[in-house]
This record gives sequence, C-alpha cells and structure tokens, in this order.
Amino acid sequence: MFDVEEFVAECKAALAEDKSHRAVREVLARAVSELSELLSGLGAPKEAGFVKLYHADDLTILNVVWAPLMTLMPHNHNMWAVIGVYTGREDNIFWRRNGDAIEAAGATALSVKDAEPLGKDIIHSVTNPIEKLTGAIHIYGGDFFNEPRSEWDPEWLTERSYDVEKNIRLFKEANARFAVRGSP
Repeated sequence: MFDVEEFVAECKAALAEDKSHRAVREVLARAVSELSELLSGLGAPKEAGFVKLYHADDLTILNVVWAPLMTLMPHNHNMWAVIGVYTGREDNIFWRRNGDAIEAAGATALSVKDAEPLGKDIIHSVTNPIEKLTGAIHIYGGDFFNEPRSEWDPEWLTERSYDVEKNIRLFKEANARFAVRGSP
C-alpha cells in the first residue's frame, strides 16, 4: 500500500541526490504506475481541492483533485514542478510572454500513470476536460505557498499577483457545481 511518509522520504532523498526535478520525477512515476497501491493509500478522490502531503522551504507535495470540467487560469510557480496523474486527466496549455500579455505556446494532456515535469519559468493553465474527478500528485521544488507568483486574467491575458484565496474559492465553487450536477 502507498505510504505517504515513505513517499515523502523518497522524494526528499531524491531531491538531496539531484537538486532538480529529475530524480523526484522518477519517484513520482513509480508511485503513479502502481495505481491500486496509490489509491488504497490516498483513497479515491471524492471532491475537488488539495491536501498538503509535505511542505518545506525546498519541497512541497500536494494531492490535487480537479472537479469535472474545472479550469484554473494561467499561472506560474517560479519553481520546477512534477505532476503525476493517478485518476482522470489533466490538460495543460503552456503560455509565453508577449509584451504585457501572454499567448498560447503549446499544450499537453496528462493521463493516468503520466508523470511530467514543468520547468521553473513555465506559465500554464490547467483543465480537467472530463466529467469525473481527476486526481494528481503535484510536487514543487520549493515553498509553493510562500513563493510570490503571478496569474493571468483569463479574458485579457494580462498579469497580476497570484490570489491564493481566490484560487481556493475556485475549488469550493467547482465542488458546489459538481454536487448540483451529481457524480457521473
């Protein structure tokens, strides 16, 4: 069975070994490839939100669950990240700066058992394009909650400071829509 403390210890050891996302990605890839163990340890997703599995100055590990059809506007992390999907799908649009705004520069779809890195300077938006909850482990190479970062207005694509409280509300609002719609 997946053990959170053991997983965190493996991620910390991998980070100490490499100081980049490479070794941490291997630990995450192994975890998401063992789906029944992971789900028995974390439990099946029941609602959108995130749970801190580990949080320190050099490493943050979250269990993130996206509501059906939920979208998070373009944002950056100012640190590397590795995303491992264990149920559902997570679509990412990558953006690049263009003057005072951003423009789309590429995309990728992450499915069950995928574990993919995002570079330190990546700007991306996230969508769960399916009508069920999507669960993913997100690992960040720093203090995710205290790193100043940006988000971009979804209509005008102009930059502003990242609003943590607004983004937490987005998960709550998505849960409310999911509850009204009913679970498929």
